[in-house]
Amino acid sequence: MGRRFKLLTTLAVFSLAASSSPRKNWAVYYSDRARTDVFRAYDLVIFDSDTHPAVGPVMAGGSTVLGYLSLCEVEQHRKWFAAAKEAGILAGENPNWRGSYFVDIRDARWRKIVVDQLAPEILAQGFQGLFLDTLDDAADLENRDPKKFRGMKAAAIQLVGEIRKAAPTATLMVNRGYDLLPEIAGQIDIALGESVYGTYDFSSKTYHPVPTSDYRQQVDLLIRLKAIKPSLRICTLDYWDPADRDGIRRVYREERSHGFDPYVATVGLDQIVREPR
Repeated sequence: MGRRFKLLTTLAVFSLAASSSPRKNWAVYYSDRARTDVFRAYDLVIFDSDTHPAVGPVMAGGSTVLGYLSLCEVEQHRKWFAAAKEAGILAGENPNWRGSYFVDIRDARWRKIVVDQLAPEILAQGFQGLFLDTLDDAADLENRDPKKFRGMKAAAIQLVGEIRKAAPTATLMVNRGYDLLPEIAGQIDIALGESVYGTYDFSSKTYHPVPTSDYRQQVDLLIRLKAIKPSLRICTLDYWDPADRDGIRRVYREERSHGFDPYVATVGLDQIVREPR
């Protein structure tokens, strides 16, 4: 009871402070079919680094544009998959995402590829920063098998620091990585909570709310992270049925009540779902 009261009080104070801040809109889009003018509604846009609309016109419209970079997994369609496989640094296929393989980020060769090759190539396309994904894997693997994967968390923290050092002016946004965020908050500009309120069930192929306990836990963590670094922008990405306009409004309202910058999308992230007015 005491912990719940303390959490709700913290949420209330944070929400009141955030209510005076200007509202920001952002979006993530992993395709190349959309016209670039649709992104003028967003101050921040994330594109897939291989398949995307022209970056220049989106930037000219006033958006900060980040390119996708997976740190702890490599998908088979990425051009650097063969090199990672040949180097023997893959740690098995992700059972939840067929065709995507875990990477042993403790291996210095992988960190060198990321810092010296992948990140610079993405930024050279005109992206103003990087969206760093799959950091959750480092903690998940080490927690699952502490002996086999000892040091994965430390390696992930080190890699983010190396990316920041190599690209000091780039905007860095990290997806989830909740176990690591307090350690890397000083190195990043934006933290993303994915599936905070709404998510997608691949087995039933339905959208549904996240369990209340998981939702509150994530909200609490993100608010505490903001307290560690007040300048850190907190965004949320929730998945919801695009036909349920009232449900989408509810997600936006709920996330904004905590001072977060929300975006609600389909699980494919290959279409722009506009916020209902």
